[in-house]
Amino acid sequence: MASFLRTPIRLRCLQRRTYATAVPTAPPMLLKLRQDLKTAMQQKDKPRLNVLRSLLADVTNAAKTSSPIQSDMQMLSLLRKRLAAAETAKKEFDGAGRKDLVEQEDAQAKVLEDYMGGVETMGADSISEAVKAVVEEGKAASSGKGMVMGDVLKKLLGAGGSLEGKNVERSEVARVVKQMLGQQGA
Repeated sequence: MASFLRTPIRLRCLQRRTYATAVPTAPPMLLKLRQDLKTAMQQKDKPRLNVLRSLLADVTNAAKTSSPIQSDMQMLSLLRKRLAAAETAKKEFDGAGRKDLVEQEDAQAKVLEDYMGGVETMGADSISEAVKAVVEEGKAASSGKGMVMGDVLKKLLGAGGSLEGKNVERSEVARVVKQMLGQQGA
């Protein structure tokens, strides 16, 4: 505030404020969740309504952090986390003899599994083709020396990589890279 007051009036008049107008786009899965929330409210589908409200609350809370949910793969990760929590809760309720809560968790787990199936990821064949191309390219460039797994992953998933920005599970890519490099070393 003090520096603003020290600025001569004629310069303050020349300064213009700019505002960011670019609105980040929401992932398609998030848009579907919001639409399904309205439908679940109208149909009074309590298990689906509970799941959708909790997922949207998680998305809202993530938006206030340094890593908001901006892709379907991040949504898929959130769905898996919620499914794992539901399975854990189901086991605890079963151990406590609360069959009513076990049934409730089962219903919510089914809803989560439905949404998990809605996220399309790249197939194993497409991933292995991309990995094979990078491994062979790296082998030719390094004159027969072995490649390091981190370098291959960086070339695939890093900036300008063949799998950058695509719906692909990093763990699956890492598994395929490890397998290909293991075959290469044998």
